[in-house]
Amino acid sequence: MPDTVHVLNGPNLNLLGTREPEIYGRTTLADLEAACRDSCERHGLNLVFRQTNHEGELVTLLQQARGSLGVVLNAAAYTHTSIAIADAIKAVGLNVVEVHLSNVFAREPFRHHSYISPVARGVICGLGIDGYRLAIDALAASRNS
Repeated sequence: MPDTVHVLNGPNLNLLGTREPEIYGRTTLADLEAACRDSCERHGLNLVFRQTNHEGELVTLLQQARGSLGVVLNAAAYTHTSIAIADAIKAVGLNVVEVHLSNVFAREPFRHHSYISPVARGVICGLGIDGYRLAIDALAASRNS
């Protein structure tokens, strides 16, 4: 498990490729998973890739990631609303990189606040799927530090 990265995606990310492509692009969730798998394989890491539309399930997935190398987390809209997700990250001591496909700071003001950022190792936003690759690179590098 220490050589496993969990990539966890929140609500509506199952609609990638068709939902607001002017913001999120045409990349599908399957494309994103393939890119993450390639990045993990390059580093000799295992990948657990999940998506859920349910806050409580995302909390459970975070708890299940305990003992892993880390989590790439795109909590989507829950980023801006969920104390429960932030508490789950703190409770299990996860090494989390918060990722957003779009630049949340160039969007509506309510998206500028994150409950995840204060408990995350780092935040990447606005780089599309490359943000996920960079997050995996950062987690892989943390093995050596």
